[in-house]
Amino acid sequence: MANILLLGPPGAGKGTQAKRLVDERGMVQLSTGDMLRDAKSSGTEMGNRVAEVMAKGLLVTDEIVIGLIDEKITGDAGRGFIFDGFPRTLPQADALCALMMRTGQTLDAVIEMRVDDAALVARITGRFTCGNCGAVYHDQTKPTAKLGFCDVCGSNNMVRRVDDNEAALRQRLMEYYKKTSPLIGYYYAKKQLYTVDGLAAMDVVAAAIAKVLDRH
Repeated sequence: MANILLLGPPGAGKGTQAKRLVDERGMVQLSTGDMLRDAKSSGTEMGNRVAEVMAKGLLVTDEIVIGLIDEKITGDAGRGFIFDGFPRTLPQADALCALMMRTGQTLDAVIEMRVDDAALVARITGRFTCGNCGAVYHDQTKPTAKLGFCDVCGSNNMVRRVDDNEAALRQRLMEYYKKTSPLIGYYYAKKQLYTVDGLAAMDVVAAAIAKVLDRH
């Protein structure tokens, strides 16, 4: 089973596609946020380090994140990993490469979910969800049948994320382009980079990712 990294700006759909791969192929999603939350309450030596750092309000170091990934890929070897949220910088990419070599594994493909910024802003700022059942809607592309009421459960508890506004999203995009987009050139030079249209329909994106996976 191949190990892959999903790259793309916030809102590109990385989490959605990772979940599909977990459900359909039994792959293991290595989300930095999830790993940190799990480690904090695990009671392991690494978990205690994470809890101590977070309790002090400090940033978790790359060394700790690499340690958590090491634990995961050692315990679930062979199932295929989806790296989500790490690496974000070139030093982190080097550290992950060293870890994979040390554990006798490979990063088989890096899939860039490329988007048009203006289209992405329109997609995200129009998004809202049902606070009761979690159904997702959009002002233009998927409005509710009855204004203000969920099609699935009938609730009128419609919510929008506080940071799903244009100013906040453009700031997040700027952070991505400054820190993470250099990875595109890094993995292109390693001949590991594949690009898919992140704004295509979910099934189309999933099919493009599946095509890459089936090569490995």
